[in-house]
Amino acid sequence: RMMVPTFLLFPLFASSWMLSMETSAFTMPIRSLCPRSRTPVPLNSVSEQTLREEIARKNIIAEEGQYGVLDGHIDSKPASLILDAENQSTDMQREITRAVKRRAYPLFILEKIFQVVDDIVDNFRNMDSASDKGQDTKVKERIVILGTGWGSAALLKEIDAKRFDVTVISPRNYFLFTPMLAGAAVGTVEFRSITEPVRQINPLSNYIEARATDIDPKACQVSCESIACEGNSCVIEEFTVPYDRLVIAVGAQTNTFGIPGVREYCCFLKEIEDSQRIRRALVNCFERASIPNLSDEEKEKILTFAVIGAGPTGIEFASELRDFITSDIAKYYGKILKFARIKIIEASSMVLSPFDPSLQAAAIEALNRRVSIQDEKVADLLPRPFKITELILETKVEEVKKGVISLSDGREIPYGLAVWAAGNGPLPVTLNAIATLGMGEQADAQAIARGRIAIDPWLRVLGGDGKIFSFGDCSCNPNYQLPATAQVASQQGEYLGRMLSLCDMSPRCKSTGELLPPMKDMQDREEKLSEKVASFATQSDRIGAPFQFLDLGILAYTGDGSAIAQIQVIPDSSAKIKEQGKVGFGLWRSVYLTKQISLRNRVLVALDWTKTKVFGRDITLLM
Repeated sequence: RMMVPTFLLFPLFASSWMLSMETSAFTMPIRSLCPRSRTPVPLNSVSEQTLREEIARKNIIAEEGQYGVLDGHIDSKPASLILDAENQSTDMQREITRAVKRRAYPLFILEKIFQVVDDIVDNFRNMDSASDKGQDTKVKERIVILGTGWGSAALLKEIDAKRFDVTVISPRNYFLFTPMLAGAAVGTVEFRSITEPVRQINPLSNYIEARATDIDPKACQVSCESIACEGNSCVIEEFTVPYDRLVIAVGAQTNTFGIPGVREYCCFLKEIEDSQRIRRALVNCFERASIPNLSDEEKEKILTFAVIGAGPTGIEFASELRDFITSDIAKYYGKILKFARIKIIEASSMVLSPFDPSLQAAAIEALNRRVSIQDEKVADLLPRPFKITELILETKVEEVKKGVISLSDGREIPYGLAVWAAGNGPLPVTLNAIATLGMGEQADAQAIARGRIAIDPWLRVLGGDGKIFSFGDCSCNPNYQLPATAQVASQQGEYLGRMLSLCDMSPRCKSTGELLPPMKDMQDREEKLSEKVASFATQSDRIGAPFQFLDLGILAYTGDGSAIAQIQVIPDSSAKIKEQGKVGFGLWRSVYLTKQISLRNRVLVALDWTKTKVFGRDITLLM
């Protein structure tokens, strides 16, 4: 035998590490070596996991159906709230009325362009002042941010952490690129490729790994609980964090609409843990279906995957799952591939409701396209015609039981795995914050907000005295409702980061004490170019411009290297750029790659796509 020196093996391990940060880079499915073997499934449980499950159970909301917001849905119910300026002067009333109107689209685009110019100028100025190493002895204003989602990440990148004492509180210490969770659930990308540590987004900010449970606006403090471990022994510790200004950006959780059995038997697609659970369950289903002596009926039940909800999340997951089955599962489970089924269940009469009807039709066509299997031996085992995807529209889920879904039309759908992707609901801390703010304008707005924190056009929480802000899925402007998307939350976070540095966010009228709109703070600074454009658009030199959403379009993957893309050319008009197929897929991939929060994520995602193309998706069971 010839012995190989250990140091000669280092390049091999180094190259494997470069391909992936996941442990799957060092593992190989047994089926790729011996297709007739099965991988055993280890079961592990630790006390820390038990406590995390206990905390997760606290997030369950009674009667959550009343707070339901559908995926991508915009409630068009009009409102006439906020900005009650009866006690203000007539001039101020008129100025506020002009300021809150949506700015003309050409001026708004010009404002966005000048914001980029302002950032470039500020970066050059910061480089010139970097040589000044003197420390600022001024007491910093304490800003506490709840959550590490899209809005919080954008806020952290934009906020001046040298001017403010920033603390982030969240049970997860990373940002998650949620639109790619569907791909991670089937192994198209790895989990660590779509996450970024919070401390890395803004190294000058502080981070506390904890779950916010309640807020006290009078005492200006947040109640939290955290899991503290010493070895294998873990306890839940409770504490409070004081603030001068609070940002509530906790997002939303999956809403089951009170349907029995959903929480007990369905998988969700909201967090990394959900995606990991689905990934294990998918492979487990095919392993179970490979056990000898099972009837064809039992195999079809085990390999029936129910996706409940035909919004962007549900359709993208179903499309990724279809790719996984036809391209990767076919290699190792060819003899049972004919039993695989994907059933998409939707209560409404359409899929992808935010999209144009022509693109909805293109998505349906893509989901129903003929299954193409490269291995001729496997293809010969499939019945003719073989349809893997079934759309069940205008049918509600009445109950989810173990192994069976009961539908409103009386049918019962057997399943091996059910994924619930039907809507959003509030977290307990959101409802607690609404209750704590008490009666008044916040309570009045709940007829429209429905469990979301009502905010004004400047993202200030109604009833929060200008000290509390909120954005993203947990908030709602009753006068100008927006879809619960990453794009909206990201723009809101970036906007608030700018406003905190440019404006006094809680000015008071000297004569009445009423809270005024944010006023520009021109002390020790010059007015920026973007501010001048906004002032011209709002016809106000004093009031800071309110938040306005720039619709950059929506995208959805439809499987087999195709996607649909819709770009709104002019707001509130029928002028749209619509692409589908390979062109749409090119747009989808380029946008998802460029929108990654860091260069590290872009490189890792690009490598994952390359690995999947060359080697296929990994089916290793890692518990």
